[in-house]
Amino acid sequence: MNPDTLAELTGRAARLVVEEGLDYGAAKRRALRDLGSAASRSVTLPSNEMVEDEVREYLALFCADTQPAELRALRELAARWMGRLAAFRPHLYGATWRGTATRLSPVLIDLFCDDPKSAEIEFLNLGIAFDSHSEPGAGEDTVLSVLDRCPELGEVVSVHFIVHDHDVLRGALKPDSRGQTWRGNLAALRQRLAASGASS
Repeated sequence: MNPDTLAELTGRAARLVVEEGLDYGAAKRRALRDLGSAASRSVTLPSNEMVEDEVREYLALFCADTQPAELRALRELAARWMGRLAAFRPHLYGATWRGTATRLSPVLIDLFCDDPKSAEIEFLNLGIAFDSHSEPGAGEDTVLSVLDRCPELGEVVSVHFIVHDHDVLRGALKPDSRGQTWRGNLAALRQRLAASGASS
């Protein structure tokens, strides 16, 4: 792919992530469709890290006055859920963990269970209204989706819990190509909240 086309694809994908709350995979596919058939014939999709770099630049240029507070609100919401479900070794991942989330971003939390059915049973026992489904790319993992009102944002946020077998936890903690973590547990999330509070 022409470097200019790759840059345009990456930029378009980043805008879709920020403006429409799409995940990176969906944003890249949509951006490719928007560029037309000529680009798709010689496609080399950008890496998630490349899109994330563009997202950070976009946020710095256009959302610097609102995004930090929105990110903190979503992280606080995630922390409440992670504390509530501590028995399932919750790890936050996605934009809320990586620091690029806005009010349009869903909160994504991995649960690592000895018995994959135990999380769903716990949701039922706690009276949590949820939708159970599988998503493309999630393999056989179950996704438990909840709508929760975020007081700091004054609106309802989608929270998705991806239920994994406990044995995959070690592999899930591997860093990206730059040595950054893809996900973090509640203690690590609280450290990020404390750091952002100290710098604000």
